[in-house]
Amino acid sequence: MQQEKKRILEHSQILQIIRRMAYEIYEQNHDASELFFAGIDSNGVKISELIKEEVEKISNICIHLIRIDIDKSATSQPQVSFSAKPEASNFTLIVIDDVLNSGGTMIYALDPFLKMSVSKIQTAVLVNRSHKRFPIAVDYKGFELGTTIEEHIDVQLGDEYSAFLY
Repeated sequence: MQQEKKRILEHSQILQIIRRMAYEIYEQNHDASELFFAGIDSNGVKISELIKEEVEKISNICIHLIRIDIDKSATSQPQVSFSAKPEASNFTLIVIDDVLNSGGTMIYALDPFLKMSVSKIQTAVLVNRSHKRFPIAVDYKGFELGTTIEEHIDVQLGDEYSAFLY
């Protein structure tokens, strides 16, 4: 039996959330000349691109995009790779994903950056759930949703953006 999906976010709502998150990021980093957005593949990458576009509309901050590749289904600490290593020192990094479930993906994605010369690390997610196994606090939350452990959230960022709970 297939579970029924309940739409929790429409296209226009996601765009509005992205815009609000961009303003929050700008407010917290208005004095920065550059930021590094590290999107967790694949939806985190798309969300980081959307936030980048919005931040660039309202500021002169130069934003560099990094793609983080990580095996989200690994049972122990997964191998993490990224598309580019920041050339700057003492840089500000914002790690971005679509949904924060247990916090495992986010904590593993942060690990390689802790070995670099980072002055500040922040986190952003489109949807924040309340079932964390890891001590991850999200700096920028698009949508907060209390769910049961059995429920899942599916964010779709194709031609039409939406998010479903099932």
